[in-house]
Amino acid sequence: MSGFLFEQIIFGPIKSRRLGISLGVNLLPTVRKHCTFNCIYCECGWTRTHEVEKGFPPAGQIREALEEKLAGMKKKNSLLDSITFAGNGEPTLHPEFDQVVDITIELRDKYYPDAVVSVLTNASKASEPSVMQALLKTDQPILKLDAGTDETFQLINNPRIKVSLPQIVSSLEAFKGKAIIQTLFVKGIHKGIAIDNSTDEEVDAWLQHLNRIQPRLVMIYPIARSTPEETLEKVPFDRLMEIARKVEALGFEAEVY
Repeated sequence: MSGFLFEQIIFGPIKSRRLGISLGVNLLPTVRKHCTFNCIYCECGWTRTHEVEKGFPPAGQIREALEEKLAGMKKKNSLLDSITFAGNGEPTLHPEFDQVVDITIELRDKYYPDAVVSVLTNASKASEPSVMQALLKTDQPILKLDAGTDETFQLINNPRIKVSLPQIVSSLEAFKGKAIIQTLFVKGIHKGIAIDNSTDEEVDAWLQHLNRIQPRLVMIYPIARSTPEETLEKVPFDRLMEIARKVEALGFEAEVY
């Protein structure tokens, strides 16, 4: 599967199962997925290169596109729940990410002060001070944690940079209770290896990470679209609910999508 790419900086708004009426902001080049991970379930397809990509839209262009869209929506009295950084890969790779976050908050306050600013990120760059500070300014820093063990992390998220699960967890701890954790549970076979992050062993290790991170919310969900690895299958809803109850038993709010 080649994957789906966004061809514009601003897309939507769309009705999101997690974020309500969400206006997307794609900070990545439009011609190729650009990410630090190569997740086996990614709707954008495989990450073909980890080299520095040209074609990031400059902060000024993002401001112009976002303000034009928000002004038009406001004029039509359109509803908006979230301005969401998503798109063709990992948004924190944008070289002006911190500046773009400031611009987005400014425009949100001007046109839709009741909306939240959300970021969907794999947390691989969260340890960088400028990225961390920018994420902490947002209302909803939604950070990926798809595994309990490093072995499963390497298989599912397949990072294109040198990073381990303990390093990711350490970065998430630094959010000091503000992080929203998103976890996609999946099972299947990749390169001849069976993968299942919903086993008791994986879930128990994942729960230990949550205890360290102290998230304000945990988002749990299965695959919902085509995946580049075609052997993958959904984890049953009943199992997702069992996992959610374990999260709630630790004292954290959990939502299953």
